[in-house]
Amino acid sequence: MATEGDDLLELYDKAPLDARYWTSIALAVTTSMFDFFDFFIVGFLVAVLAPQWLLTFGQTSVMLLSAGVGAIIGALAWGALADRFGRKTLLVAGVALCSLSAGSISLIPDGAWVLFSALRFAVGFGVGAAAAVGVPLIVEYTPTRHRTIIPSATVIPVSLGVLAASLIAATLLHEIGWRGLAALGFVPLVPALLMLLITPESVRWLISRGKHAEARRIVGRALGVSPKLLPQPAEATVTTAPASGSSFSELLVRPKLFWLTVIVWFGASTANYGVFLWGPTIVALLMGVSPHEAAHLFVYVSLTGMLGRTAFSFLPQWLGRRRCGEIMGYGVALSLGAAAVFFDRTILGYPAFVVLLIPAALFFDGGFSNIAPYSAEIFPVRLSGRGVGLAQAANGIGKIAGPLCLALIAGASNLITPKATLDAVTPAFLFLAACGLAIGLAFSLLGVETHGKPLALESADETLPSPNVLEIPEHASKALPTKEIRHA
Repeated sequence: MATEGDDLLELYDKAPLDARYWTSIALAVTTSMFDFFDFFIVGFLVAVLAPQWLLTFGQTSVMLLSAGVGAIIGALAWGALADRFGRKTLLVAGVALCSLSAGSISLIPDGAWVLFSALRFAVGFGVGAAAAVGVPLIVEYTPTRHRTIIPSATVIPVSLGVLAASLIAATLLHEIGWRGLAALGFVPLVPALLMLLITPESVRWLISRGKHAEARRIVGRALGVSPKLLPQPAEATVTTAPASGSSFSELLVRPKLFWLTVIVWFGASTANYGVFLWGPTIVALLMGVSPHEAAHLFVYVSLTGMLGRTAFSFLPQWLGRRRCGEIMGYGVALSLGAAAVFFDRTILGYPAFVVLLIPAALFFDGGFSNIAPYSAEIFPVRLSGRGVGLAQAANGIGKIAGPLCLALIAGASNLITPKATLDAVTPAFLFLAACGLAIGLAFSLLGVETHGKPLALESADETLPSPNVLEIPEHASKALPTKEIRHA
């Protein structure tokens, strides 16, 4: 039997992409860029403060790792809260927390490395929180017909936040000092405030929680019609929405999707971070140049990664998300495996390692455009915040566990930023290739296709009553005037 929720979502999926939609998407992308700027600027701050404050290796390690730990906890906490309390407000809160914490570092007294670390933990918490909520909001906000391309494309410019951190630190650090650089962390408060005023709540989340009146207002505004013309529930059939918890144990009821998420994100994060952690050093060793000069070559790797993100934004439209996930995983395995085996050979006068890493970036970096929205699509709406939170937590763990694994392979004493050696290149990059193989196998054996399919409010095997509880009996349903909808 048709429900009001089904009718509203069917109409909402036909709504045009108006100025409010594009403005909201632009604000979400902008805040993500600023969040990543705040997240990665710490490397430049610590490089300046370590000698000034006479910091030990242990103290600088805590300062560098605190944001990563905060991001893991923030993703898990905010993902659960977003499923219970909604997307919009929690996204704004996450961005505001990140911004206020990052900017406040500029106000701390000299030598206060403990306070610095605490604020960096809060920065990471905010970044993880915003990612866990922002992805479901963008995915749920976008009509099904555009959902495969647009949410994927929003991942492309996010890496510009990392590029901006490098460029601003290189050009302005001597002019404004480390405090001025840290004070730039307050900037994301502006788009966060605009998002609070402009971006609507997720219609799909509202319907999953039984908040049909608010959902009708948003759908009516999107269609340009009065909410009174939209499907109304019959009063006699109104029931209350089922209670929805916020426990991550609900994800374990779907072990296939749980392990798919963990394996894909842990493998992707470990491979990506491992390449960028060790790549420049290995290139410097092979070519006999300084790490600074080798870093210039990695500009091509980064540019190829952005090209890959663009490609993986459009390919799922034709191949589907699952097939593109397989291409990403097996592509990482083959390209990094080849770099591991032939690293000491030359191709056209250049080290094969360098030549092979450039196309490899199409997969280990570009594939993120495909897997980022996928985490919100495979879980039903009432669980997608927790699903994306799980993905971001696995992402954060990969960034920490990856260097530890590389350090063990290299026999290095520095577990935070282990130095690469030529003897460790082959085993280390075979390990990173194995991470790619795990991604490909996870998609082949556990993956589900989401392209072109409406988001489920509840899963097919859900034991709870359907949240679309405002049923409209056939004799009581109200037909929506066709003329108004065509006009809208």
